[in-house]
Amino acid sequence: MKRFYTLLIGLTISFSLSAQIKNSKKPIKLSDSLSIEMPQVVVIGKRDGMINKVPGSGVILNQKEIKLFSPITLNEVLRKVSGVTVVDEEGAGLRVNIGIRGLDPDRSRSILMLEDGVPIALGPYGEPEMYFTPSIDKMAGIEVLKGSGQILHGPQTIGGIVNFFTADPPSKQTSQIKIMGAGNGYFSGFGTYGNTVGKTGFIISYLHKRADALGPTHFSLNDLSAKIKISLNSKSTLGIKLGYYDEESNSTYLGLTQTMFDTGGQDFVRMSASDNLPIKRYSASATHQFQISPNISLKTTAFGYTTSRNWQRQDFSFNSTASNQTGVIWGNQNVSNGAVYMLNSTGNRNRQFEVAGVEPRLSVKHRLLNLDNELETGVRILHERANEQYIIGNNASSATGTIRDKEIRTGTAFSAYLQNRFNITRKFSVSGGVRMENFDYERQILRGRYRINNVNNVIRDTSIIASDNTFAVIPGGGLTYAASDNINLFAGVHKGFAPPRIKDAITSNGVPYNLDAELSTNYELGTRLHFGNFAKAELTGFILDFQNQIIPVSNSSGNLNATGVVNGGQTLHKGIEAAFKIDLGAISGSRHSFTVESNITLQSSKYNNDRFISVKGQAVNVKNNQLPYSAKLMLWNALGMDLQNGFGFRVSGNYIGSQFTDELNTESASANGRTGKMDSRFVVDGNALYKIPKTNAVFNVAVKNLTNQRYITTRRPEGIRVSLPRMLTAGFEVNF
Repeated sequence: MKRFYTLLIGLTISFSLSAQIKNSKKPIKLSDSLSIEMPQVVVIGKRDGMINKVPGSGVILNQKEIKLFSPITLNEVLRKVSGVTVVDEEGAGLRVNIGIRGLDPDRSRSILMLEDGVPIALGPYGEPEMYFTPSIDKMAGIEVLKGSGQILHGPQTIGGIVNFFTADPPSKQTSQIKIMGAGNGYFSGFGTYGNTVGKTGFIISYLHKRADALGPTHFSLNDLSAKIKISLNSKSTLGIKLGYYDEESNSTYLGLTQTMFDTGGQDFVRMSASDNLPIKRYSASATHQFQISPNISLKTTAFGYTTSRNWQRQDFSFNSTASNQTGVIWGNQNVSNGAVYMLNSTGNRNRQFEVAGVEPRLSVKHRLLNLDNELETGVRILHERANEQYIIGNNASSATGTIRDKEIRTGTAFSAYLQNRFNITRKFSVSGGVRMENFDYERQILRGRYRINNVNNVIRDTSIIASDNTFAVIPGGGLTYAASDNINLFAGVHKGFAPPRIKDAITSNGVPYNLDAELSTNYELGTRLHFGNFAKAELTGFILDFQNQIIPVSNSSGNLNATGVVNGGQTLHKGIEAAFKIDLGAISGSRHSFTVESNITLQSSKYNNDRFISVKGQAVNVKNNQLPYSAKLMLWNALGMDLQNGFGFRVSGNYIGSQFTDELNTESASANGRTGKMDSRFVVDGNALYKIPKTNAVFNVAVKNLTNQRYITTRRPEGIRVSLPRMLTAGFEVNF
């Protein structure tokens, strides 16, 4: 597979270079100035005003805004975005769980996750889980797009797009060192060095991050990356990005029982002391941008990455009569299902993923119907492969043992898209487009459990191959209208699409479930307001009308006892998002900045058609029930002050309304902690910074969870996770 990556990237670069050499009118000279920025795919755009061209709701968070949070995790930053919910899993932000507009946040499956425009999920089509999460410590910006315009990217076009930006090579020699520390051994150290020499710019960055006891979690990660920008001539630029990520943590699926949470004192106990998750990721991408003419630009991206995720997890049972117990028991044995009995064996979920793709994207400014038009079109070929083994360890800390299950899942996707923007007048534009997705996938079972001679769970080698296909045409359109220099109106409608996970769509016995793709029709209507440098706001109404929503049954979603997945049927998400920021200092003419920010989301996410769940042999209709992990009200507020003497202060509060954790909307908590209503919470953070005069050095201190709130962050996948207590951090950053 590595040869395939190399060949794919090499052919793409060779093709693009050949095209630009043939079309160039002069030879390449080292004295030519750099005229094109680092070539990469953007969703909204980095320049001011680009958001007003988008016929949908979106947010661009730049590096300055990210720094105001002094964040430990990505979750702290994304809470600022209306309509977005994030679930803290282990407190360290190593596994991001993002939901948009009431969609299930489990492993961010419903979101298209990108870094510098390139997919980063384990398998963008077949297994879009986020077991690898880019560290917020190295981010230079984040784009979040929730409305029309998603059809240019795919394959997921349901919930939204999150695109992380890393720093581009600088035009002159630049270095940065950023350090942050806290109690319990938490440390983050990030350094970069970049320069431009002649026609070549480069930047190298390294991040080391660790903690001994961040809540229940200890971890260590190293992240090394490099970006190279080569200006081949005045019309052509080549960008190369390389990455290496190495993480090891005690991440676990096992959480507290309800009695353990109610009693207290064991919030961060390590119930599965030997659980261990190492993750290694290698990535490479190359983008060639060729300005064919002043009105035509071709951008070709080739990318490949591998991710290994070998998870060692100790077995356990809620049954007191379970065999092979270690004698370690958690919870209350006097309550049915209220105790966890640890077993002297492990289930090691070892998985390796490979992804490679190539995508040429053509941008054309043209005249049609006597109007100025902007056309963007392209195609993408992507291949992904997952190699999975389930290994039974013979003791509580074993990472090796007997292979029970072994399989290979492969998929090849072809997509094509086209979107045209008609600039009817200088103020009014209409966009329309379509995306086509075709995904052929296969599941090859090499070893597994079967029923032989009336005996269950017989493990044997086998060879079962089953395949299936998903095809969809995804249209979308929208409009923007500049009512004045300060008011921008937008509206959009597009088809939401997400292919079924390969493992869900074909059973372990090789039977295709014939699952439909996840399909919705998404509507938006909103306005953006911008008044100089002192006020901006956005108000959006939305509807996500699902013809079919797949109900996940993975372990991470908490559905451990499901025998198979189903087409979940019709759901309806609707709501209003509002956000504003006002600088009172700018309004009053002060040299100081006094800012007030807020965002609010009011939403309803329900099953809007009959859907029956079997409960103790009885069919229960969940129609009109609230979807799991979907709060009706979310609110984020912040007050900030930046003084001319270099001091800055900020306090923010985040309110999340109550949530149900299952389709039945069960109010009372289960003894094992996995179901039950989660109460609302309001969490306050505060931070201060000081910029040393006449330097590029900044000190910062922050207090997370200022009021020391204790609450349940999630009941998934196998018990309760508790919020981190009050935490003080201190950091230092210098640029030179």
